[in-house]
Order: sequence, then C-alpha cells, then structure tokens
Amino acid sequence: MGFPTKVQLIQRQASEQYYINFPSAVAQAMEFSKGETVEWIVHDKRHLILVRKDVPPSPMEPKKNARA
Repeated sequence: MGFPTKVQLIQRQASEQYYINFPSAVAQAMEFSKGETVEWIVHDKRHLILVRKDVPPSPMEPKKNARA
C-alpha cells in the first residue's frame, strides 16, 4: 500500500526549495528520529532511493534454518 504525497515548492527571491514530507505512519515504521540525516539517490526519473547511514537494529530476530 502506498502513501500519496504532494511535492511542495517554496519560492524565494533568490532560490527555491522543494519539500516532500513523510506520512507519520511511514516515519514511525522506519523508526526515523528527529534530525536524522539521510541521502537521496536518483535511480531514474521514476525512482528515488533513500539511504540511511545509521540504521536502528531490527526488533525481530532473523529466522534460523530449521534443517541445520
């Protein structure tokens, strides 16, 4: 399920800035924290990839192979 989000533009005399806000449900599911730095990578004109340098640990343990 996706979360439609509008791109916002703030135009000033000498510059312009584009903003995309994360819906609260997405930010909470990703466990983002205030002031966290992320990096956007342009994959192509349809896809942006968001990269986190510091990822919180997963709350779930990885599944172990039952046939070990």
